[in-house]
Amino acid sequence: MRFVRGAIRTRTCEVDSDFGDERRKAPVMVWIEFAPLSIPLRRRLQTAAVLQWVLCFFLLAQCCVAVYVVMVMRFWHAAALYALWLYLDWETAETGGRRSRWVRRWAVWKYFREYFPLHLVKTCDLDPAKNYLFAYHPHGVFATGAFGNFGNEYTGFQELFPGITPYLHVLSVWFQVPFLREYLMSAGLVSCSKKSITHVLSRERGGNVSIIVIGGAAESLEARPGSLTLEVLNRKGFVRIALKCGAYLVPVFSFGENDLFNQVKNPKGSLIRGIQEKMRKTLGFTAPLFHGRGVFQYSFGIMPYRKPVYTVVGEPIAVDYTMCPSSEDVDRLHSRYLQALSQLFEKHKTKYGIEEHQHLIFI
Repeated sequence: MRFVRGAIRTRTCEVDSDFGDERRKAPVMVWIEFAPLSIPLRRRLQTAAVLQWVLCFFLLAQCCVAVYVVMVMRFWHAAALYALWLYLDWETAETGGRRSRWVRRWAVWKYFREYFPLHLVKTCDLDPAKNYLFAYHPHGVFATGAFGNFGNEYTGFQELFPGITPYLHVLSVWFQVPFLREYLMSAGLVSCSKKSITHVLSRERGGNVSIIVIGGAAESLEARPGSLTLEVLNRKGFVRIALKCGAYLVPVFSFGENDLFNQVKNPKGSLIRGIQEKMRKTLGFTAPLFHGRGVFQYSFGIMPYRKPVYTVVGEPIAVDYTMCPSSEDVDRLHSRYLQALSQLFEKHKTKYGIEEHQHLIFI
């Protein structure tokens, strides 16, 4: 039984359900639809796992800074020792990080994966004697599929691609926050600087994968259900690095990534979009005005919808080592990559709920 308050009339629409992964038809009130009390414990654990992950985006950095400030004020000896540690360990995030299999196998990530659920789909084998650059699309609001598939051990990456180690590259600024940097590196996350990517892809014996979310903050402003717009036409840095390292280039597309949240309308030229773009250019990141479902109700909130995400790893594009690639070399490989990405999308789109007439839009 559902308990709904503050509404006068009802209407029928699709709602997110805590009893199944699908969205189903149900009568809902105009204002708020509360979740039932009789939700299975496993579903509650899944919700809790995703809630802590979402809150990390908003609060963890601030909490870590606050803890360090308290240390400086009351336990300055410990703060001084940690400052020394930061000085000595500063470049670790750019030299492969310091992953912890224990952290990557926390049970919380299993429930995190089950919430949506997340799926990693392999289309061909990868040779562990080579290095690869996974170009991930789309960004979505939080790049949920990227973390869910490459930041823990619960979607079967090691079983699908034995002998290969994934490194998910994120904004370098996060590794400047005390304590937070240790947590991120323990999950296998590393800096997205050129130095960091080059370090991962330069392993002579192969077996490394750099995962880069190509669209970045600019693409997150396009993240809404049904959107197929990718910020990629002027994103060629990853191609140049692949050439310099001789790393095979692999298109990766996550079907369902953009369906996890709604976003306030922000067309180009609008006041909202202008503020977001200015923030992105100034700070390097921006703030999509997104909304999803809540923890105890389905009408609004910061929680993603329970929608499945299928991250499909395409076939690698062979890349010849080029010490000093020219602009023509970069453009040529970039065109090959866009063609391979389009082919990957077209081949799998109907299987994951995309209509035949819909196509990717490159901007």
